[in-house]
Amino acid sequence: MTKADIVSKISDKLGMEKTDVQATVESFMNEVKDSLETGENVYLRGFGSFIVKTRAEKTGRNISKNTTIKIPAHNIPAFKPAKIFVDGVKSNVKVK
Repeated sequence: MTKADIVSKISDKLGMEKTDVQATVESFMNEVKDSLETGENVYLRGFGSFIVKTRAEKTGRNISKNTTIKIPAHNIPAFKPAKIFVDGVKSNVKVK
């Protein structure tokens, strides 16, 4: 499902203009992104949490030159789904 699909479904369900829904979805995504960029986590009860995870420094390999490289510690955005969300997917989606 794409962002356009989400906008279309919400527009159909609520009877709103697609441009209004598009602006709302864009605003939501920008707020989540801006919050994570400032180190603030976003918690949506019943859905999940958008969090900033810290990755520790580690040693990697440059295969083409056969050398080791040091990968510095860094932060990455992550999503942790709520338990009710995970349970719903487990019970409704067939294993392939």
